[in-house]
Amino acid sequence: MQIGFVGAGLMGHGMVVNLLKAGNEVTVIAHRNPAPIEDLVGRGARKVANLGELAQQADLIMICVSNSNVVQDVIEGLRPHLRAGQVILDMGTSDPAVNRRLASELGAQGVEFAEAPVMGGPAQAADGELGALVGAEPETLERIRPVLEALCASVSHVGPVGAGQTAKLISNYLSIGTAALISDVFNVARKAGVEWDKLYAAMLTGSGNSVALRRMIEPALRGDFDGYAFTLANAHKDMGYYTALAGERGLRSGLADAVKAVYDKAIAAGHGEQRVSRLIDPKLNQD
Repeated sequence: MQIGFVGAGLMGHGMVVNLLKAGNEVTVIAHRNPAPIEDLVGRGARKVANLGELAQQADLIMICVSNSNVVQDVIEGLRPHLRAGQVILDMGTSDPAVNRRLASELGAQGVEFAEAPVMGGPAQAADGELGALVGAEPETLERIRPVLEALCASVSHVGPVGAGQTAKLISNYLSIGTAALISDVFNVARKAGVEWDKLYAAMLTGSGNSVALRRMIEPALRGDFDGYAFTLANAHKDMGYYTALAGERGLRSGLADAVKAVYDKAIAAGHGEQRVSRLIDPKLNQD
């Protein structure tokens, strides 16, 4: 399949590597960080200068960007060059309502739209071990399934467009909330004089053990506060989408608001580009 890929950065680079390994022809577009793009070109990808060229060469266009605003901007750039029969696949975490609208608008052009927000981080993307929560029509999913299976250990169809993003936001609330709780626990431990290494060793044997705990604390014990490869800006964005989604359904809770407040504070302090695990960095927690 001829694939165009927009957003071959932290997550997207590994995805494209696995697409190439599976024998797909992949076109990428210049990125603000040229190193991943040049690496992919060296592995067999084609590079184009603009979205128009990418659209002309692709049957499937995959978008892996930071938020719904960027997804919409990319699609607006693609729209004049799209043709009936193409598929656009949103691989990031987006606003379900925006995706439903985009699906309707693109459908009027004869272009299919699907979403497959993924579970996992850059390591899982590189290893082809992501998990996808797919929102799509069944026929569209069958068209793109071989592509998703080149990237993912698990491909779960959860409903039409919008359902995948809804499921992903609920899942991210759990992981982002866990990270916020871990940061609070270990900041309290530091201020209370409890040694992190001893606390962590005990936690690994109890019900508080989790992937998030290990990602955040094990590197931190070596002085590395970048173990959780997810930015505070993305966590803040996802909590904003989640609380809006929950609010629309009358399900917003004080707990969700408290988690969101953790990320609101980090963004207000100018730490958006830092990773979530920086929440336990003493340099960012002087108060």
